Amino acid sequence: MAFPLPILEPMDRNTELSEFLRSRRARLSPGDAGVSVTNDSPRRVPGLRREELAQLAGVSTDYYTRLEQGRHLNVSETVLDAVARALQLDETERAYLFELTRPRPRRTVRRRPPRPQRVRPGVHALLRTLDGISPAFVLGRRGDVLASNQLARALIIDFEALPYHERNMARFMFLDEAARSLWPDWETVAAEMVASLRLEAGRHPEDPRLTELVGELTIKSADFRKWWADHNVREKTHGVKRYHHPVVGDMTLSYENVAVPGDPDQALCMYTVEPGSPSEAALRLLASWTAPPSARSSAPSSEARPSGGPSSDVSP
Repeated sequence: MAFPLPILEPMDRNTELSEFLRSRRARLSPGDAGVSVTNDSPRRVPGLRREELAQLAGVSTDYYTRLEQGRHLNVSETVLDAVARALQLDETERAYLFELTRPRPRRTVRRRPPRPQRVRPGVHALLRTLDGISPAFVLGRRGDVLASNQLARALIIDFEALPYHERNMARFMFLDEAARSLWPDWETVAAEMVASLRLEAGRHPEDPRLTELVGELTIKSADFRKWWADHNVREKTHGVKRYHHPVVGDMTLSYENVAVPGDPDQALCMYTVEPGSPSEAALRLLASWTAPPSARSSAPSSEARPSGGPSSDVSP
């Protein structure tokens, strides 16, 4: 069934600042913030009241109210630091707050869409070198999968066999039913993806393709709508993911996201496994299916190749 997409505007930074501050204040209870409650009157808002947060930050209630309403004219770094401490923001949230309040130059002409990202030949060669050892792919803006090696395509999905606009990790995660069985911890992984997209939206509020992606996922996925409204932000640099592959079974993989030098907004994501673990054995089995026929000559003939065979690397 086709879903009509609305005409979407770029993210309004003032509105996002307002909603972000409210959501961070709502999650902080008086007890967590060390605020004593002197009466038993019911609290009409979750978390801290504005006047309580303003007192913790050392600013007037009126000033903080204007800041939370998105009226952040000439707010100083000192005040932002104080608000971030009062809200107990982590480093990623603090950086996001500063990004939202950073002055933007006035534009007299319509901004051109960002140029398509391309992966350097040397990075493609690195992906091929890692094949048979580590599933690896390059993520660009919006979670676009710009390139991948055969082992990554066998593990997740053959992104390079998809139409260009569908080669996106968030889109696969929320709109392809196979994703829910691929990640046993799908809710955790998917919520982290939303938080990563929210961080991306703060950095690139005028990216039309990001606006389109968020709009499509908001319409088509109730889970995405719920987590997007939480205003969580997360920088994905490293971690552990569990996979349930339909052919080789369960695997626990560690990942590292490494910035590609000289190419802004590109990250090389590489997976590793613990030596001698069942996950290593499963990954080796998966690698044997993705290897060229000459390298698979010793593999049992009864083993079936995973669906969605690899395609050649193509830079979008």
